[in-house]
Amino acid sequence: MTVEVRPLGVACNIACQYCYQNPQRDAGNVPGRYDLDAILASLDSERQPFALFGGEPLLVPIPDLERLWAYGLERFETNRIQTNGALITDEHIALFLAYKVRVGVSIDGPDELNDARWAGSLERTRAQTARSEAAIDKMCAAGVPTSLIITLHRANASAERLPRLVEWVRGLDARGILGARLHLLEVDSPEVGEKYRLTAAENVAVLEAFEALDGEVRMGLDVFSDMKRMMEGRDDKASCVWRACDPYTTAAVRSVEGSGQMSNCGRTNKDGVDFVKGDRPGYERYLALYHTPQQHGGCKDCRFFLVCKGYCPGTSLDGDWRNRTEHCDTWKSLYGTLERRMQKEGRHPLTLSGLRPDLERRMLEAWARGRNPTLYEQLHRMKRELDGLLEEAP
Repeated sequence: MTVEVRPLGVACNIACQYCYQNPQRDAGNVPGRYDLDAILASLDSERQPFALFGGEPLLVPIPDLERLWAYGLERFETNRIQTNGALITDEHIALFLAYKVRVGVSIDGPDELNDARWAGSLERTRAQTARSEAAIDKMCAAGVPTSLIITLHRANASAERLPRLVEWVRGLDARGILGARLHLLEVDSPEVGEKYRLTAAENVAVLEAFEALDGEVRMGLDVFSDMKRMMEGRDDKASCVWRACDPYTTAAVRSVEGSGQMSNCGRTNKDGVDFVKGDRPGYERYLALYHTPQQHGGCKDCRFFLVCKGYCPGTSLDGDWRNRTEHCDTWKSLYGTLERRMQKEGRHPLTLSGLRPDLERRMLEAWARGRNPTLYEQLHRMKRELDGLLEEAP
């Protein structure tokens, strides 16, 4: 579970054209102030390490950042922040080192590859990108633990631009970047889709290119590691996107807003509202997806359902969390590739296992009861039951 602290909500110094938080900004739900004491009181209740998040969390004045990080260091011996990097100063870097802050930078590449992270004009956008890149260099040189989030789209990962993006990441590996998480573009409007969406085939080609790079670099590239674990039924440490998330009470992300109120992962806020976090989860989405025909937005008869579950509700077709992901064709293709590899290596993918029908039944029964066990738990329960039957056999 991740606890995100968002003192200024979705307030940001730039205006990424594809940002999933734009519905909140369009609705005017951008707070202008925060209550630090209320935030700290909520963190006392959570009792978990936290990450500063936004919008852009470095809009928070340095004295308040220092107070939050002093609290985090004292309680949890670590801190984290996710930032676009353009506001990082030498003073921030000194605080990162003093308070053991691990820094994640959201950036889509150098120069024009980052133009979708718009700052009002092309000149200002390129200047902000240059500042972000300079900050990355300074943090690596200073020994600040730094990683990246890269969103993949037509402006940075088209066939013409992908080679430069890959080389840029390779260069950052040499400078000491710890890792990069790759995000497929979440499309929340027709305009964004028309301008930036990659086809399923293009997404597959991009991810396969980064998988090849993963074998060459020291940094961790989060490409297929979760998918491989899902296919083996080892999902106890898998990312939330594969683990049946309830958009009204996201288990993997608990956000503390500037008022101290708890909210959910912002990827599901399609109406522009930070709904109060629900008291208990429900798994109606997954029960419905399992039974709904694919031509109507569901997952019926898909052998990859257990390992995908319709993926993240924030990426659902038409922005409706009840539907499966808009990236269905991409994930089907990649899971099919992994399936063939495992067979070639003499291993048995869960998707082709004779246990799959019984495992599906057990997961559906658990979701209907409001539980969300891992596949790993269910498989071990099935093994214990089989061992018990064998012991009882004459």
